[in-house]
This record gives sequence, structure tokens and C-alpha cells, in this order.
Amino acid sequence: MRILLVEDDALIGGAVKQALHDAALAVDWVQDGATALSVSKTEDYALILLDLGLPGKDGFDVLRELRREKNTVPVIIITARDAVEDRIKGLDFGADDYLVKPFSIGELQARMRAVVRRDHGVAEPMLSNGLLVLNPATREVTCNDQVLSLSAREYALLHALMLRPGNILSRDELEEKIYGWNEEVASNAIEFIIHGLRKKLGKAAIKNVRGLGWMVSK
Repeated sequence: MRILLVEDDALIGGAVKQALHDAALAVDWVQDGATALSVSKTEDYALILLDLGLPGKDGFDVLRELRREKNTVPVIIITARDAVEDRIKGLDFGADDYLVKPFSIGELQARMRAVVRRDHGVAEPMLSNGLLVLNPATREVTCNDQVLSLSAREYALLHALMLRPGNILSRDELEEKIYGWNEEVASNAIEFIIHGLRKKLGKAAIKNVRGLGWMVSK
């Protein structure tokens, strides 16, 4: 899952980015509102974490412009502003959640999982298609009642597929979802990850649709 982090505080931004990277998420980090708006038009993000006190355009301006442009990407506001009026304003402007600093990384990740579930129309905390069960909270994957150990990339790719069972994701779409900026991507990287997954899950778990991409069944 690929996240856009919009945070001008270097200490907070660095800590959040590292924690999310450790949780097998791809994170692009920008430090001002104008850049956030620019990249949101060209990149496909699962979620935006948005600070309010940004240089230039503040977070409220960014949020209003995103929604005015019909950009439906889920947004969680992360801010030190704890006034009820600010919370109401943020949610009414189109934010999906509002989290006040200082916060625990565990709570942030739980809120992120909940927002992404809602965005994909999923109520259950587990992702399952009958053969596979994926627990986003623990990153535990079960296949045929056997708990499997996956690498961070393998988990990220399988999570992307499990969020959209029955839908074909191309190589480019998968690369966008599991790699962030400045990460080198070999030409056969996706095929290599899928080969590793199939060895662990079985060939039937991930289907290749020749010339189009890969999918998991519903």
C-alpha cells in the first residue's frame, strides 16, 4: 500500500515514514501543501496523511482543493490542533479521520487500516477469499489453515491484490502500490515477488492473465 505523508516537521515526518516503512508500506513524504497537491494529481495513493500547519498552503486548503477536484483519496488529518472546531472543520471539508499529535504509531496504523477498509467497501478486519486469509493488523497470512512467513514486499503485493479480489492489476499498477520514490525497481521485480509468493501459497493462489497482469479470486 502506497501512502503520501504531508508533514513539515522533520523529526515527526522521519519517524512516521520509518514506522510505516517497517510495516511494509511504501511512503512518499513531502513537506508543503503545494507539493502535496501536485503529486496527488500524478500518483495513485491509497491514503494521504495530512498535517494542517504547512508552509504556503495549509492542510485545510490542500483538503478543500483535493475534494473540489473530485479527488476521493482517503485523508487522515494528523495535527497538533485539538480544538473541537478544527476537528469539525477538517471532517466537514472531506477528511476521513482526524488524529491529534502526539499519537501512537499503533493507533495511527489502526485508523489507516479502518479508513482503507471503508474505502474498499470491506467491513471485516480480515481479508479473505476462501483460500487465503490476510490479517492487516498483524500482517499474518494463512493459506489452507497454515500460517506463512512472507517478506515485506511479498506481503505488500499480496495485500494489494487481496484488496481488489477478482480484479486484474498490471505490473505498473502493482509497482505503484508497493514502491515509493527513489526505490529502484528491476524490470522483473513484480514477477520475482509473485514467483516467491506462488512457491509459498501454491500456483493457484495468484492467477496470471497473460498480457494484462495478476489477480486473486473472489
